[in-house]
Amino acid sequence: MAQLLEKILNQKLSAIFEKNDLDVKFAVVKNSDRPDLSDFQCNGALALAKPLHKNPREIATLIASELEKDADIAKISVDGPGFINISLKNEFIAQELNAMSEDERFGCDKTNEPKKIVMDFGGPNVAKALHVGHLRSAVIGESIRRIEKFYGNEVISDVHFGDWGTPMGMILAEIINQDGNLDKVQTYDIEAISAFYKKANIRCKEDEAAKETARQITAALQDGNPEYRRAWKHLREVSVNAVKKNYDALEAHFDLWLGESDAHEASSEIVKLAKEKGLAELDDGALIVRLEEGNKPKPPVILIKSDGGFGYQITDVATIKMRYDDLKADEIIYVVDKRQSLHFEQVFEVAEKLGIAPNVKFLHIGFGTVNGADGKPFKTRDGGVMNLEDLIEMSKDKVRESMPKPEDTDGYDAAYIEKLVSEIAIGAIKFQDLKNTISAGYVFELEDFAKFDGKTGPYIQYAIARINSILRKAKEKGIALGDIVISNNEERDLALKLAQLNNVILRAEADKEPSIISDYAYTLAQTFSSFYNASPIMGEADVTLASGRLKLAKLTRDILTLLLYLLGIKAPEVMLKA
Repeated sequence: MAQLLEKILNQKLSAIFEKNDLDVKFAVVKNSDRPDLSDFQCNGALALAKPLHKNPREIATLIASELEKDADIAKISVDGPGFINISLKNEFIAQELNAMSEDERFGCDKTNEPKKIVMDFGGPNVAKALHVGHLRSAVIGESIRRIEKFYGNEVISDVHFGDWGTPMGMILAEIINQDGNLDKVQTYDIEAISAFYKKANIRCKEDEAAKETARQITAALQDGNPEYRRAWKHLREVSVNAVKKNYDALEAHFDLWLGESDAHEASSEIVKLAKEKGLAELDDGALIVRLEEGNKPKPPVILIKSDGGFGYQITDVATIKMRYDDLKADEIIYVVDKRQSLHFEQVFEVAEKLGIAPNVKFLHIGFGTVNGADGKPFKTRDGGVMNLEDLIEMSKDKVRESMPKPEDTDGYDAAYIEKLVSEIAIGAIKFQDLKNTISAGYVFELEDFAKFDGKTGPYIQYAIARINSILRKAKEKGIALGDIVISNNEERDLALKLAQLNNVILRAEADKEPSIISDYAYTLAQTFSSFYNASPIMGEADVTLASGRLKLAKLTRDILTLLLYLLGIKAPEVMLKA
């Protein structure tokens, strides 16, 4: 398997450090802070100076003198207080890029100790259409899922459907209020069910008696009332099928479609366990678990409310138990709005107190909101919450503006153009989200997000399609792939940028931060553009140079395609513009 430049340099340095009795943990390089001076730098001498009671420049000079003997090093210098600057020979860079192009993983590491990770990144609710707030959960969660799988971990994704709380009783009560019974419930589609929920929500806010009726029906449903259970099953099934369409459009994959209802029995086990461990106590009629006070006091977790129903957090605690007992999770990741951070702090602390998932790592990845131009959460023109389906259609409409008519293309029909519209629109939505750090909110820019230039999804997609065109034309002219040769600065810059792939993916996996990949994809596409403008392929008389540049182009195409896949974005073979 190919090894990327940074890793090879680290191995070279480790041998030198070991030979000179220096701590090898400091034998690491990073991309140079001054790429005009060097390719990489090592700051290990500065870290070693204090424990060795030596001048860092003295240590750096010793290391540099050893590295100078290496045939792969073009230039080495010691600068400042002890920075070691390293530049590589073009032949060595080309050799490693050739090996990288032949490796199906492009030299990327795969974990030797795969973990089983359960990811929770859906959170839709019965009778509610997915809205723009669900966008980030699906987009970020799917990208992290793909990154973890590429790294070699086993990932099980669970949508965690909201199907068991008071809203269920509210809908059933509203149907009974309007129909007199539940006989017609099996005939209702998602639009009708959503309408019942909206009316129920208004009624319960205005009428305490209606609210109490909904609560009683919810309790009876959870206790197993057969009539309510049959009606609830239909509500759930219709709702699941409706949200699946949105998730399919976003290509968000879920292995499990479990809901809060699946944790009902486990919730009873949590209550029993809390009592056995002496953690449960009565407080004003409710059964609670108190949490550590510390510097940041947290409210107690309510196991059973004073009305006899389960508390808000207990379902998530019970789900943790199920994910440990049934799925054998090593790590559980929640991709949920950061405004829920206190909820997850409480849930994780109770889970740890109960000991229900020993040695399991819990992680809440909290994201910011999708905002409108006013900086507030994105809404429709009439002030309602923007439905995800409407947002997708708006985005497609915007992309269609830049698409040609079938008769104006070279053999592309309306079906292909519509497929392209969908891939570009979904890619644009996802890239606009994933180019931002997860914790930050961002403004959804409908006017700019689908442009073919700038830091957008279509820009990366267009770069790939452009290289596809180059490869097709090269084949027509009989230019074959050859060994990469570095003959100018632009080839060198592109090769060094490609060699950063492994480090980029490792950082994205460790930080659970897809924006690291989107940043890299954008700068790689830019670097390729500079390379291609300065390094002709079709017009190059030297066959060796033309063939080597073609391989660099193909490697760039393949890596950009991988990067888009990790972001959950399609890479169309051809891009069309009006």
